[in-house]
Amino acid sequence: MVGYDILVADDEREITDLVALYLTAEGYHVEKCYTAGQAAALIDEKKFDLAILDVMLPGGSGFELCRRIREKYTYPVIMLTAREEQDDRITGLMLGADDYVTKPFYPLELVARVKAQLRRVTRYNRAEEDPQEQELSVAGLVLNRETHECRLNEKPLQLTPTEFSILWVLCENRGKVVSTEQLFHSVWGEKYFTSSSNTVMVHIRHLREKLGDSAERPRYIRTVWGVGYKIEG
Repeated sequence: MVGYDILVADDEREITDLVALYLTAEGYHVEKCYTAGQAAALIDEKKFDLAILDVMLPGGSGFELCRRIREKYTYPVIMLTAREEQDDRITGLMLGADDYVTKPFYPLELVARVKAQLRRVTRYNRAEEDPQEQELSVAGLVLNRETHECRLNEKPLQLTPTEFSILWVLCENRGKVVSTEQLFHSVWGEKYFTSSSNTVMVHIRHLREKLGDSAERPRYIRTVWGVGYKIEG
């Protein structure tokens, strides 16, 4: 794990310093920011491997920073929010965030989520896997697990690690219905709750936008109501 660069942006210095302490103990290199301006400058200056962004920051918001990241990068973003409101979670996911953690939280829980997100990125580069299983092609969609690239009719698509994982699972099971619960387990690797379906739904919506697809007249991702999703091919 040594060598990963992580951005942590939170105006509560105690939280930022504590999170940095735990991540540093795991071998990560951490850049700490206490304002949106500081974080924005670092985002423009270098490419991180993962970002942890508080929703509420002096001089801006974590949402604005997430949008800024997604303009250039696909590395994982975890949002921190002190509120239980579903709107915050949906907004973050719609902007391209990969996960969210509600305050107060246990530092070890956040570390576990960081590890899960980074595993999702690095697992596509495992050399021991069969090269034939590194690429999937479905109806003009080509996904390469080794390079983490996706092309649609020869044009590259910028997908976040979570979006890539969802699309890979659906393409891997093309022609079959993947239940929402199964999809959540495969991509997030966590216990499924009723609210988890909203998380999946938002990412599916984001994927459809990038594919130029729609729920009403799907060309790629079809919703099987009450069950899950499928890709024909």
